[in-house]
Order: sequence, then structure tokens, then C-alpha cells
Amino acid sequence: MLLTTALLLLFALHLLSTGVRTDARANKPSLVLMEALRPLLTVESQMADESSDFLHNYFDLVGVRQENLHLKQQLAQLESQQRRMAEMETENRHLADLLELHNALETSAVAANVIGSDATGLSQTLIISAGDRQGLKRGMAAISIDGVVGKVIAVSHDVARVLLISDHNSALDAFDQRSRARGIVAGVIEDGLTMKYVDRSEDIKPGDMIVTSGMDGIFTRGLLVGAVARVSQEGPGLFLNIEVKPAVNFRELEQVMILTARAAGASVESNG
Repeated sequence: MLLTTALLLLFALHLLSTGVRTDARANKPSLVLMEALRPLLTVESQMADESSDFLHNYFDLVGVRQENLHLKQQLAQLESQQRRMAEMETENRHLADLLELHNALETSAVAANVIGSDATGLSQTLIISAGDRQGLKRGMAAISIDGVVGKVIAVSHDVARVLLISDHNSALDAFDQRSRARGIVAGVIEDGLTMKYVDRSEDIKPGDMIVTSGMDGIFTRGLLVGAVARVSQEGPGLFLNIEVKPAVNFRELEQVMILTARAAGASVESNG
């Protein structure tokens, strides 16, 4: 570039020295100089064009990048909306199932979301989004579309605590739906359920459905508690050792229904 500039300056000085005469002898040196500078001028012109193309391409790339960023933001928003819609659809489906169960039970009930659980590990409880403003009281039964959850043990204005049937302090009256053998289902410290006080002579088999008897004054008769997982006669006692797998997965529970009243004679038998 410096060489080209110097040559151009020389060319300009030559033109000044020769003036604007049009005779051939005056023009001949300038023509020779112009011919000599032609390659350099051509290269410089090409470089200028390439620089212009580079700038255009750069600005085009900047524009494409901004457009891609905008499209990515729009895509993220659409994906977020899709996830929210899917979650709302799932929740609505669960609520519809609870409503169907409510209609089948023919009793007053309140639906509530699970908003927390016991963080200490000392007891197995859930916190739900309904309280005495919604008509909840201590001792009311909590159920889900899968089966029995537990009972309300504490109530404030807009939240309540539910003791799960898997807690070792919990107990409910139940029976084997197939053999009609009765017992008390209680939680065990190690996790799971056990069915107590069932005589060794009773016919209890793995896979049998265990349902509520309605004799404890809390749970409506015929609600599914779980399935017999194991039966043994180990030890010298008078009763069978019965392990029961809960029908409800308490860790994945999202909604419950609290039975605020029991219809006279209401009975919903599970078909297992």
C-alpha cells in the first residue's frame, strides 16, 4: 500500500509538471507510468472489493447469529409452555380420577395437593394444601385413586398433616378380600406394612388383596390397602406373619382426597 501511494504521488507530480497538454509527447510518459501502475492498481482494487465483501459478510453473519439467538429463545419459550401444558394435563387427569372416585364413594370429600413431607425421617407424614377452612378435621381419612393413604393428624387454616399407613404408629382394621380373614394393618419401622392378629388357621396367600373393613370408624369399607407380599408361620406365636405391599406409592403421591363425611352404608369393593 505504501509503495502504491508513493507511485501515485509521483504520477500526480508528473501530471502537474506536464500540465494538461494533449500532444502525444506530453502524454507518452504519463501513459507509460499508468501502464506500469496498472497491476498495482488492479491488486489494490481487488483488495478493496475483498474488504468490502468481508465487511458485508461479517455484518450478515452478525445478523444471522442474532436471528439464531432469537429463534433459540423462542424455541425455549415454546418448550417451556409445552412442559407446563403437559403438567397441567397430567394434574387435570389426576383430579378427574379423584372426582370419579369421589362420585363412586358417594360421600363428601375435599381434594388437595401434596406440598411437603416429613423431613426428619422420624415419622412418615405428608403436608397437604387444605385445612379447616376447607372443612378438614383430625381423624379424617386420606385416600388416592390407588388406595388408602392415611389419616389427618393435624390441621391449620389452609394446610394439614397426614399420617401415612406405612408409619409404625398407624393401624387400621382390614380383611383379606378373598378369604375374608380380618386383621390389623400397621406400618413397620423398616418400611412397608404388616397385617397383625391373623390366626394361623386362616387361608392367606401372596397376591391376595387387603381392603379396609370399615370397623375402625375412619375408613370406608372396601378401600384398597395393598396386596399380600409374603406369608409365613415362623416363630411360636398364634398368628401368621403377613407382609403387605401398599397399593399407594407414597413417594410419588401428588394429590389426595380427604373424606370429610361418610355416607351411610357406603361400600366400594376393590376388584383387585
